[in-house]
Amino acid sequence: MNQARPSSGRSRAAAMLRPEPLSRRLLGDGTTIIVVILAVMTVIFAATQSDALSATVITDIFNNSLPLALAAAGGTLVVLTRGFDLSVAGVVSLTNVLVAVHGGDGPWGALQGVAIAMAAGAGVGAINGYLVAYWNLQSIALTLASMIVCSGAALLILDAPGGNVSDFMIYTMTDRIHGIVPVSLVIAAVTYAIWRVLRRTDWGVGLYATGADETAAVLAGVPVKRIKLVAYMLAGVCYGLAGFMLSALTSTGTPNAGEPYLLLVFAAIALGGTSFSGGRGGVAGSILGALTLTLLQKVLFSTGVSSFYTGIFQGVVMIAAVVVAVFFARFSSREEVHA
Repeated sequence: MNQARPSSGRSRAAAMLRPEPLSRRLLGDGTTIIVVILAVMTVIFAATQSDALSATVITDIFNNSLPLALAAAGGTLVVLTRGFDLSVAGVVSLTNVLVAVHGGDGPWGALQGVAIAMAAGAGVGAINGYLVAYWNLQSIALTLASMIVCSGAALLILDAPGGNVSDFMIYTMTDRIHGIVPVSLVIAAVTYAIWRVLRRTDWGVGLYATGADETAAVLAGVPVKRIKLVAYMLAGVCYGLAGFMLSALTSTGTPNAGEPYLLLVFAAIALGGTSFSGGRGGVAGSILGALTLTLLQKVLFSTGVSSFYTGIFQGVVMIAAVVVAVFFARFSSREEVHA
């Protein structure tokens, strides 16, 4: 019996790399579903808002969704390993105030702010990843503690909204290139491009294998611990960048700026089709999920719906997306069995 287990584990790991049927490739990561939802809401928004398709409104939507999109992209990496990273709210708050307090003027000041945000996020992510991967601590409990520590540190650095965010960072990060393409859209596209490259590396393959079946991944020789460590570190970097962009967007530092992201990040991830059981989904869906949640707020406002109902509508849309995703996942599974 003991000799059969490695063979069985390797078989499961090998099965993860087999070509998937067309329906699963189209619907399995949730992007097709979220694109449809996003298209429907875009049509509604365009019908209810006269200037919905203007460059100013489009730029505003992308700018407002980018911090959430970056944070959701980072959270997706951890969820793919079958983990949960609650530290996102604390890291966003911490990096937001760090950039507002220690960021400088001009281009070099903006680069300094980016470096500070990425270093702080990577540091928190490295601690989380090391303790989860090598000490086998529960990710929820550990990252909850990390969130509390980071939130407390943010209050120590800046106990009230304030700080000094340079005009260069504010106008450059929220502007349009040649008056046409929003900078925030370019940043989101670059984030997705980096993800596509990482997904094709050994680390990317191991990331999905770890989340799908960690035991099989270990038996197949996947360095699971190192993969988890890197996933948490990269997630921290994304949270740091989200805090940086939030500083540029709000023109200030706020010690509790990251609190709304605790729930919205996971809503964007779920809306984008990433499975919380690990090994299924991707960054593209989470970015689109963040854009959808932001656009939903605009749609509700343009149709005269009170902001008190925003959370209800967000939950309903998310449930609908998850139900449809489960339906298509079961359909594609049956198709694979009969293939």
